[in-house]
Amino acid sequence: MDTERLKALEIRPEARKRPQRSMWMIFLGVALLTAAGAFYALPKRDERRFLGGQKEGASSAESNSAAAPAASNSVARTEGAALTVSGYIVNRERIELSPRFIGLVKWIGVKKGDRVTKDQVVVLLDDAEQKARLLEAEGRLANAKVAVKKAELDYQRIKKLIADKIETPQAEDDSRLKLESARAGLQEVQGAVELNKTYLDWTVIRSPIDGVILEKLVVAGDLVTPQSFGGARGPSTAFLAMADPKDLQVEVELNEADLSKVFLNQKCHINPEAYLDKSYEGHVAEIAPEANRQKGTLQVKVQVHNPDRFMTPELSAKVDFLGKP
Repeated sequence: MDTERLKALEIRPEARKRPQRSMWMIFLGVALLTAAGAFYALPKRDERRFLGGQKEGASSAESNSAAAPAASNSVARTEGAALTVSGYIVNRERIELSPRFIGLVKWIGVKKGDRVTKDQVVVLLDDAEQKARLLEAEGRLANAKVAVKKAELDYQRIKKLIADKIETPQAEDDSRLKLESARAGLQEVQGAVELNKTYLDWTVIRSPIDGVILEKLVVAGDLVTPQSFGGARGPSTAFLAMADPKDLQVEVELNEADLSKVFLNQKCHINPEAYLDKSYEGHVAEIAPEANRQKGTLQVKVQVHNPDRFMTPELSAKVDFLGKP
């Protein structure tokens, strides 16, 4: 009886194997799913790498081969260079034409980008007030000339009367002093006339250099003044901004570690980034007297020799600082 109960409780071998087989099937299914996921994921990663410009295994070779032409040009341009730094092309001097007094713009004859010559008229201010003041001063000048003439005649008469012993020496002195006062008054009025002529001439604004208009700051009808009264909508303080296109520099910021490689009048080669096939000679014209503490840099300005239309201000350029001779 006990033997029969034990046999009934006994687990048959085929019953033990069935769960093991099921477990192995589950493991196999998981492995297959993992392999399939990896298979479909790998091409996407490669594609992302390829689109980004770098692919594993071939990235270094492709990058080097793509950069090879630029590297060869760079070596040809930078042979003997002690340092190569990028900077920005700037006008050495930016000139802003401003009025000498408060006035109204009557005419402006240039626009942005126009080339102008020295002494060319570029702006006219309203000159009605200046003409009226000049006319007034010329009237006072005419009266002063008449006063001098009368004082000279009176003095001559007094001298004759004194010779005839009719007048006293005191009368001669009084007449002579009146003549001198009249002449001084004439000189004062002549100065006023010249001053008003100067004011009238200031209403005609001329270009001080041969250059190009960088910015047009006013239009006809605007009120201009030599100083600002504050506020964003106050009167303009300048008519035009201009510069000499043949007087250009490249501003670069040097790190502290590179300062020993740069010195005044050092020869340089300059290549605008937009036209790397163009090369210009230059020299170090200015080294700032103090550094930028926040950036840890020092500004250096390189004068460009014989710039042309390819040297556009505010674009970047590469500067090769040549070693000491």
